[in-house]
This record gives sequence, structure tokens and C-alpha cells, in this order.
Amino acid sequence: MKRKFLALCAATAALMVGATAAQSATTLETVKARGKLICGVSLSTPGFAAADDKGRMQGFDADICRSIAAAVFGDPDKVDFVLTNINTRFQALQSGEIDVLSRQTTATFSREASLGIDFGPTVFYDGQGLLVPKSLGVASAKELTDAAICTLPGTTTSQNLTDFFRTVGGKFELVVFESPDENRAAFYSGRCEAISSDRSDLASIRAVANNPDDYVLLPETISKEPLAPAVRQNDSNWRDIVSWSVYMLMAAEEKGIIQANVDEMAKSEDPEIQRMLGGADELGKMLGLDNKWGYNIVKGVGNYAEVFDRNLGEKTKLGMTRGPNTQWNAGGLLYAPPVR
Repeated sequence: MKRKFLALCAATAALMVGATAAQSATTLETVKARGKLICGVSLSTPGFAAADDKGRMQGFDADICRSIAAAVFGDPDKVDFVLTNINTRFQALQSGEIDVLSRQTTATFSREASLGIDFGPTVFYDGQGLLVPKSLGVASAKELTDAAICTLPGTTTSQNLTDFFRTVGGKFELVVFESPDENRAAFYSGRCEAISSDRSDLASIRAVANNPDDYVLLPETISKEPLAPAVRQNDSNWRDIVSWSVYMLMAAEEKGIIQANVDEMAKSEDPEIQRMLGGADELGKMLGLDNKWGYNIVKGVGNYAEVFDRNLGEKTKLGMTRGPNTQWNAGGLLYAPPVR
């Protein structure tokens, strides 16, 4: 009996050691062993993450995911997309269901300090706004007196609206819907006089309306909403990979490297371009990646401007200008640290 007990203890200990070892595996090791990245995106937000008529995920957030896959595997298509809603997005990341969250998510103090997550660099500088029907005859959010405003749960939208209307001395009624589809439908049907969200999201809502010209985005930006990808805490290597995948998109734009000329630019004598594209210093090894990880990002996805323009830019349905999401040397806020 004693021998059986000792054998059982030994087996249990072995299982515990195995479980601990599995839990201690880094995200990069897990992703490489799986052979693909799993990336959390929004349910359906045209311009950021939405399936096209062939079922392929398209959008700005989806391309951030692809840039990470390109860095890790040299192939931007080695990624599976998991649809997350506002209420489940952080749980999906915390539980390990996804490797990274790329879902129009605002980086805030409380989220980073209390949810066991770390944010990467800001990929889109945004702010909360309000969208109204032109027929309402309103030119400013300050004119929305006792208005019903549609929004989603689990966001900072309500607090931002409360702060704004308290400042201007107005009142409003918040009407909350569980899903983006319900939220949009209620607004289109006239259930609410206005809908409030990040301005980028409102541009998407306007773009998919039957008659986009019937709606106007009011001029006020009532909050700061720096949108960033998120990863689990305590895995600095994975955070570095996600962060520098984003920085590579920005740095490539700054250096004039695009998808079409990256092979030619790889021959450049510019020392930083050489480091970026894998021609010098073997920086990839520091991340546990191939030395051409930066080249693979630009070759597979393009640079930041290309990602922005094809998904959100002035020639798309959203028709967005770069605004603060331009390079630092052109008056914007995008600033990639030096690659050295």
C-alpha cells in the first residue's frame, strides 16, 4: 500500500511539474509550436475588422495581427481571427484563448494596472465623438438637450458623456445595447437622436448606413482614446515582438519603405534601413525571430501608411484623414523609436 501511495505521489508530482512547465512556456514558444497566431478582433467593424465576401478578414486591426504573424513566421496569413465582444475581449486574452488583442481598445491606467494585461504602442490616436442625423439640425454636441444617445456596455463612453454634459450644463439619456448590430440598428431607426463611440467607430457606422450622407459627425472630440494592441502581463519578450511589429510599420513609412520597394530598399546603404530589413546587426535574434522579421512585415503587409490608406483612408468608404495619425515629422503623433 505504501509503495502504491508513493507511486501515486510521484505521478502526481510529475503531472504538477508538467503543468507548471506548460504554464511557463512563453507566448512565442506556444505560438511557434501551434504554427499560427491567434488574434482577437471585433465582431464586425468595417475598416477595422470585418470579413469580406470571400470570408477573409479585412481591416486595420486585422492587418496589425498580420504584421505580427509576418514577424514570427514570415507569413502574414499564419493567423486565425477570434471574434470578441466588448464584454469578453479581456477574458479571452487573460485565459489564453487569444495571443494578442487587436480590437479598437483604449489603453488606460486601470486596464493595465488591474486586468493582468500590457498594452503595446498606440496604433491609432482616437477620441470619443457623436454621430447624428442631418435632419436633427444640430451643429454641435452642446445643442443635444435631453437627447437619447445609443452606445454599448463595458466601455468608458458613459463616463465620458457624463463628464462632457456636466461641463456644458446639459442632460442626456443613455440607451445601451449589447451588440454593435443592435446599437447601429437602433440609431438608424431613430430610437436615439445620437450615437456615441470612438470617432473611428462612428466613421464605420456612418459608412455602412444605407445613406451615409444622411448623417454627420459632430465636431467635438470629448475624450482621448489611444487605441493599442494588448498582451498578457509578465511576458516581456512577447510584448516586445508585438510592440516592435507596430514600430516597424511606422519606421518603414518614415524611411520611405513600402511593400513594392522593400526588396530594392534592402540594398540601401542607410545603416538603420539595413538593421530594419535584416542586413546588419542580427536584431531578430534578440526577439527570438528570423533576422528578416522587419523585411517580412513590410513585404507581407506594407508600412503604416499603406495599412491606414487601404482600410480607413480617404479613398475608402470611411473616408478618414490621417489627422494625428501622421508621422512626427509631419505634425502628427506617430513616433517609432530608433532601430539600433
